[in-house]
Amino acid sequence: MTRLIRPLRSGQITIPVEFRKKLGINEESLLQLTLMDGELRLRPVHLTESKESSDWLKQLYERFTPVREEAKDISEEEIDLAIEQAVKAVREEHA
Repeated sequence: MTRLIRPLRSGQITIPVEFRKKLGINEESLLQLTLMDGELRLRPVHLTESKESSDWLKQLYERFTPVREEAKDISEEEIDLAIEQAVKAVREEHA
């Protein structure tokens, strides 16, 4: 199957309906996009729930709720700078 499509001004593209149907893609699908050999390759990714609970991940996420709340008004650049400074300080301490 091949189709020519045109991206919108924002770069957004629409996957034709017949392609979506063939791949089982719907509004809840996750897609993996890969740039390889000058081509974009897209494939649906199907997640399955593990029978083992990931409660530890949920607990970890909840434990950092105060930190996320405190950092909500801090830019990503500011966070990156703070991390760099902290790493530098620890390295200097252990040198």
